[in-house]
Amino acid sequence: MNSSSVYTRITENLRFLKSKESLDVIDKTIDYVNQNNLSFIDGFLYFTEAQVEKKKANLVSHSVNMAGFPKVKTLADFDFDYQPSINKQQIYDLNSLRFIEKLENIVFYGNSGVGKTHLATAIGITAAQNRNSTYFIKCAELMESLHKAQLEGRFAERLKKYCGYKVLIIDELGYLPISREDSKLFFQLIDRRYERNSTIITTNINFSQWDEIFGDPLIADAIIDRLLHHATVVTIKGKSYRLQNLLYGDGDSA
Repeated sequence: MNSSSVYTRITENLRFLKSKESLDVIDKTIDYVNQNNLSFIDGFLYFTEAQVEKKKANLVSHSVNMAGFPKVKTLADFDFDYQPSINKQQIYDLNSLRFIEKLENIVFYGNSGVGKTHLATAIGITAAQNRNSTYFIKCAELMESLHKAQLEGRFAERLKKYCGYKVLIIDELGYLPISREDSKLFFQLIDRRYERNSTIITTNINFSQWDEIFGDPLIADAIIDRLLHHATVVTIKGKSYRLQNLLYGDGDSA
């Protein structure tokens, strides 16, 4: 059987076995074996290792896609020079994911457009890439989801879902008020995640004003207490990236 026929048979077999990773790396393997004059066993080792790497890459991509990020943003894309109030080393330390191991939270606080969502997303993507179950959701969407589940008698099920993520990113807390009844639902979420998993929150509201968000000082204090007990608060005092983009036509919204 000539080499062309052998190659055809191999690819047909791999398709039958539904081995996508193998099909993706078969040509690369043949070229590598020929270029390096490898034995069968060395060539087969390279083939299997290439499949493993491909599968890992696919799993990482799937984890990031399932996390629900609105955009893919990394720390490499972030302009630290534009926001000198940010401790760059602190952000990269958070991006090392030690906070997940220590079951700690992160709160990004600052005015609109200063980069809170960008930083939260970047750290979340790193978490997802390292196979930590991660989920990103706007606070308004989260509250709508919890409220609807409560009305339909499925709140316990929905709560379990959100509590199961190793990293839950709640974006834009405080942009819209939360009713007193819904605040109780939010408290249950934070309480269940407390010292079990890590939560990342972005907000433009000072903690002293959270009672206005939740409509009840006692609930607000209880939420803050659990969030901040083991947490890093990153306060960003700077100019808006979005305003820069409007005025000068460069920069990135964050």
